[in-house]
Amino acid sequence: MTHDPGDERNAQPPRFDADFANLLTELFRWRRDVRRFRSEPIGGEVLDELVALATLAPSVGHSQPWRFVAVESEERRSAVIASFKRCNAAALATYEGEAAALYARLKLAGLCEAPVHLAVFCDTATEVGRGLGRMTMPETLCYSVVGAIQNLALAARARGLGVGWISILDPREIATILDVPAEWRLVAYLCMGWPLEEHLDPELERHGWQARLPQSGILKRR
Repeated sequence: MTHDPGDERNAQPPRFDADFANLLTELFRWRRDVRRFRSEPIGGEVLDELVALATLAPSVGHSQPWRFVAVESEERRSAVIASFKRCNAAALATYEGEAAALYARLKLAGLCEAPVHLAVFCDTATEVGRGLGRMTMPETLCYSVVGAIQNLALAARARGLGVGWISILDPREIATILDVPAEWRLVAYLCMGWPLEEHLDPELERHGWQARLPQSGILKRR
């Protein structure tokens, strides 16, 4: 069946009641960055569905610059894990004393356990959208990809899945490992799977790395 754009133009907006709003709040609260995964696989159709939901995110100029790479090759996964270990060791070396000891104890990635590795890139050379909205703020192209990643993470959480975002990687090295076009910029390397454990509080808060900032300190009025 072909998709008729008129179906969307004529669609009636849904009415979201208080119960839905409360559940949505709980979804936001329980969306955690997951580092501990069970080994059970995720069906390919589930990943396809999550990527489709991710692409419902807004994008500057309707440019849709997100590019997803499912990393399934064991050789490539091993190379990514090796990159993480090198970058993590370098990061650890920047800390001293108690902070270094705490950093060394933290579990910062689920690369070895997660059944799904998903690299998310921004196509910085895309002509889709004809440059609208990004001539003065070109970084909004990558911001659009971040919005898609948040969509994916929330959709995964609603299905009982967990997503972890690994930033302790060399972006250029990852691009080389995955053999992507030079114009693609790495925005996120995600691990996905069924969480081994679930917590309401962020792991880094729970283990004493960083407390949550109070609302009074982040909202200013002018």
